[in-house]
Amino acid sequence: MSPAVSHDAYEEPPLPSREESGLRRFNGAPADTVHEALLGCCGSERWARRVAAHRPYPDVAALLAAADEAVYDLSPADLGQALAAESAADRCSRLSGAEVPQAALTALRAAFAAYEASFGHTFVISLAGRAPDEYLDQVLAGVRARLGNDPEEERAVARDELRGLARTRLAALVARHAGAGGGPAGPAPVVPAQGKAPEMPDKQ
Repeated sequence: MSPAVSHDAYEEPPLPSREESGLRRFNGAPADTVHEALLGCCGSERWARRVAAHRPYPDVAALLAAADEAVYDLSPADLGQALAAESAADRCSRLSGAEVPQAALTALRAAFAAYEASFGHTFVISLAGRAPDEYLDQVLAGVRARLGNDPEEERAVARDELRGLARTRLAALVARHAGAGGGPAGPAPVVPAQGKAPEMPDKQ
């Protein structure tokens, strides 16, 4: 008796998505390379070590959840280190790349200076989900509103905004380097003006 033979057409396995491809590269990159790239997402050494140490991640959602948890677990000193790595001057320069009136930039710099004098660290805000033409208004409104917080309350707000920044930058990091991981390489994502997507160098 002849063995049964399937005549169904052979189907190629689906290509990995951009996220899967980028995550595979993130999971497999050398520890020092990942650590350096993670510091571009959040300036806390403890945060970067923790996120890197928990690789491999099964999916991007798990990576982002781990990143969120690591921010919430930062000690006051670790949070201070992360906030110190943020730059208000850099933020102003990014906004000035758009069509922003000079008077508005002057007002923004003055608001940042007042904030830093009150709280001792750079103002941070996540603009994820906002359109570029909303950035200036959101930042100005945010800094003015938060100047009324007491130091303990503002520290909690800053921590959550830092979490949002780190999350946006980390997602962009994974997506930006997806092409080198074997998946389809579409355009790199646009990172909101408050943060630059860090680079993860190619393996040598």
